[in-house]
Amino acid sequence: MCLFLNCTWTFACRCNSRMSALPAKPGLRHSETEWHSNNHELSATAQHERSVSNVIRQEGRSLRNETNCKTTWGESDTSRRLSDRAWDVARWKEALETCAKKVDEEMEALTLSKEQTEQALAATAVPLEVGSECLTLRDGRRGYELVLDPVDEQLKKEVELIERVQQVLQQHIDKAFEQLCVLQETRHHLTADLQNKIEALDIDISCLSLTIKSPQISLKTNPTRIPSGSSTPQEWVQFSQYNVARAQEAMQVSQQMREDVSLTRAQLQNEMDAQRRATEFALRKRNHHEEQARNELEWQIRTTEDEMVEMESDIHGLDADLQAKTASLKLAHTRLENRTSRPGMDLCRDEVQHSLISEVHQLEATIMALKQKLSEARHSLQKLKLHHSRMLQDLSRKQEALSLEQRSMNTRTRLAPTSCTDKTPVLLVPLANSSGRSNLQLLAQ
Repeated sequence: MCLFLNCTWTFACRCNSRMSALPAKPGLRHSETEWHSNNHELSATAQHERSVSNVIRQEGRSLRNETNCKTTWGESDTSRRLSDRAWDVARWKEALETCAKKVDEEMEALTLSKEQTEQALAATAVPLEVGSECLTLRDGRRGYELVLDPVDEQLKKEVELIERVQQVLQQHIDKAFEQLCVLQETRHHLTADLQNKIEALDIDISCLSLTIKSPQISLKTNPTRIPSGSSTPQEWVQFSQYNVARAQEAMQVSQQMREDVSLTRAQLQNEMDAQRRATEFALRKRNHHEEQARNELEWQIRTTEDEMVEMESDIHGLDADLQAKTASLKLAHTRLENRTSRPGMDLCRDEVQHSLISEVHQLEATIMALKQKLSEARHSLQKLKLHHSRMLQDLSRKQEALSLEQRSMNTRTRLAPTSCTDKTPVLLVPLANSSGRSNLQLLAQ
């Protein structure tokens, strides 16, 4: 310090000596008052600036504390909101998964009901074929056997019933297919919504795990922008609610459809069984009547043949008697004619003459009666033969008709009295949802 002062004094002395040597220059001189004012101003300004600085420092510290609290609270509040949002998304994800699983179960149940209905429809092919074949067989009857009997009526009713059953079952199959398409579409919307929920949940959980020390954080360009296609929370909830409500409505319709189809199948099967029993009863009854008619006709034929044999025998007897009576008549005629040759008074109308005349009249009447009776017998025999031929023809038709009835009954043995809803398990092909999976297996959760 002393060295510095000495140097300063030496430098001042040299300057004064030089200045004393130089000529004096005019300059602005300040007064002592100005000097004191300047010093006071400098001190006051310094004091003011220090006060301002102190205030700024205090405000800065307060701002730091306040911003730190706000930042910490903001991060905590955002994390809480992210956690709540993730919980809401997870809750809706579970609801969508549950609904999608129920839709899959309902689709499998409706598919099973549809396949059972298709099996019931396929099972009507044989009864329809049998009924049509029986009608065709019975159309082969001839003559008076081709009659419109109760069997024809029952067979026609059976065919009409089966055709109506096929139409009703086909309508139910078409409706089930359409409903399966609706369920498939609903399942597709649920899957898409569920996929979005899974991705959103992954993003929110990833955001929740980020901290200020995470290496992947950075400043982004315009991060506060509103992305196009953004939805409000109300729209977000309404969208999932709509998907779930639509799926539940489709499942209710499907359940009601399955109940209706099951009831319809049972009712139609009962009608078909009742009609089948009525047809078979009419067929057995008709077969019994035809057997009775055939047996009666066979007895009539045998009786007629016996009568024809006896009639032929009697005709032979009548003819023999006629020949004998003709010979007797010839004898009587010859006697009468010979006795006309008696001469003179011996040509007498004696008792012999009267007896021969009476015998001739009697023989002529007898021969006439025998001829008439023989003609009647021959005519009766001819009628018996004609009727016998007719009965033989009718017997042939009856036997043929009876054979057709028997073939019809044998044909109907193909109809098994079992329900069209088969109890055997049905092998089902698993239905694939919109993502191509048979079960609800989306992305890793």
